[in-house]
Amino acid sequence: MKVILANPRGFCAGVNMAIECLEEVIRIFGSEIYVYHEIVHNKYVVNKFTSLGVTFVDAVSEVPENSILVFSAHGVSPQIRQEARDRNIRTIDATCPLVTKVHTEAIKYAQSGYNIILIGHEGHDEVIGTMGEAPESITLIETPEEVADLSFPEDAKLAYLTQTTLSVEEAGRVIQSLKQKYPQIESPPKEDICYATTNRQEAVTELVPRADLVLVLGSQNSSNSKRLMEIGKTVGKPSYLIDGVQELNPEWLEGCESILITAGASAPEVVVDELVTHLAEKYQAEVETATIRNESVRFPLPRELRVLET
Repeated sequence: MKVILANPRGFCAGVNMAIECLEEVIRIFGSEIYVYHEIVHNKYVVNKFTSLGVTFVDAVSEVPENSILVFSAHGVSPQIRQEARDRNIRTIDATCPLVTKVHTEAIKYAQSGYNIILIGHEGHDEVIGTMGEAPESITLIETPEEVADLSFPEDAKLAYLTQTTLSVEEAGRVIQSLKQKYPQIESPPKEDICYATTNRQEAVTELVPRADLVLVLGSQNSSNSKRLMEIGKTVGKPSYLIDGVQELNPEWLEGCESILITAGASAPEVVVDELVTHLAEKYQAEVETATIRNESVRFPLPRELRVLET
């Protein structure tokens, strides 16, 4: 058996920053702090911080007044920020800068009188935060078929934005449909789908023909991880999304000569290492790292923390 390790894989710059941010908050203030939603969409990471005493909440009302609250990498709406201020909660913003970019674009387009079409998954934390920036101006769609249901006039002032963790191919189909129906629609100066999402999808797309099976390390609520699994399925390869080696089904490996392993942008390398070690020890798997693209992006810690450190 051969294991092909896709590279790049795992943590992106935004996830790294958010996790480093939370670690630094714990170092400075202790672990009795709160995080709005999961810091990143990964069960291993959330369980690690929970074991240290961090409390993850789904509503600001769950946070005691005068506490410390960290906003997750997915971003929050202005309403959530105001709720925190009303409760005298000290906040530290670990929103990924690429998500912040989308928020800024939404505000700019809304203030300029545009109707904004947001391409994304309903209910995703990032989408909820972005829509909260201009709820009266944003319409959410997910598929090309939904474009046909849009009822804006032919000459409407329109712009589109995208969730940062979408499938590049699927988002492209929706954008193409939008441009066909509304040729005047404006796009952001730079695409919203993040570099890490694009790179990880590119790696799987290029490497999947060499594999009999695709294993993606990541959690079920991780949008970008699901996209990686779907790429494998699209080309007819058995593909599974698992949090770690404990979810590996031995039946999946029957008859497999080569396995492609990757990890979503919020999955830590430790879960990859555990899976690879298991396959090497139990199945004598030989491991090859296949590098498609190198990454060197790094985001600084939030300004609030940098001020405390100086």
